[in-house]
Amino acid sequence: MHRHKQSSFLGGAVVFPGGKVDAGDGDGSWAALTTEPHARASEMATADAGALALAVAACRESLEEAAIVPLDRALADGEVLDMRAQLEGGNPLAELLRARGARLALDGLIPWARWVTPEAEARRFDARFFLLVRPDNQSGAHDDRETTMSFWARPEEVLRRFMSGGIFLAPPTCRSLELLAACPTVASAVALAGEQSLLAVCPKFVADDTAPYLALPGDPSHDVRERRVAGKTRFVLRDARFVSEDP
Repeated sequence: MHRHKQSSFLGGAVVFPGGKVDAGDGDGSWAALTTEPHARASEMATADAGALALAVAACRESLEEAAIVPLDRALADGEVLDMRAQLEGGNPLAELLRARGARLALDGLIPWARWVTPEAEARRFDARFFLLVRPDNQSGAHDDRETTMSFWARPEEVLRRFMSGGIFLAPPTCRSLELLAACPTVASAVALAGEQSLLAVCPKFVADDTAPYLALPGDPSHDVRERRVAGKTRFVLRDARFVSEDP
C-alpha cells in the first residue's frame, strides 16, 4: 500500500501494513483472545517487546491499515471492514473480538525478518516483519488516512515498477520482495520464512564519493561479518533510490 505523502516517515512509499507496539499489547489478558504466537516469534522479541506484544500489534495495525486480520474463525469482508470502522472509532480490539466470539490467530503470523534503521538516521526504528497467508474472504482495503492506495501484485511486478521509477521502496521492503520473487507458491514462501535469520539487520551508511550506499551485515564495509539476510550486500543510492548491488 502507499503511505500518505504527508507521513513523517517514508511518505509516499509503497509499504507493507505496519505500526508500533502499544503498552497493553503484551498484557496477560490477551491469553483468552489469542492463539499462541508462532514458535520463532520469541527470536525477534526483546524485554520491551515480547512475542505476544509484537504479534498483537501486527494484527491490530494490519486491521487498521489493510483490513486484514488473522482470526480463528472466518469473517466475511464486510464484517472485517465493520470491525475496522469500530476500531477506528475508539472501540478496543479486545472488545471487538469478544463481541464476535473470535480470537487473533497469532500462530498464523510467521516471523520473516528484523530490520533496524541505520545509526546515521535521526529517527530510528526496530521493525519486525511477519509473513501472513491471506485469510479466506478477506481481500484487504487501505484506510484512506495513513495509507492512500492499496493493490495486490506479484513481487517481481512491484520490483519492476520500482526499478522503472514508478514507485519508491525502502530497502527492507525491497529485499523482502526480492526474496519472495523466487517463491512460485505460498507454500514455498512459508518454507522460505522458516529459513530466514531473525537477527537484527542494521545497515551501515557509507558516504562513498561516487555513490553513497547502505552496507548490510556480511558486506566488507559492515562491522558485522556474518550475513543476516540473503541477497546482495549493499543498497546503493542511484537516481534517488537505493538499489541492490554487490561490492
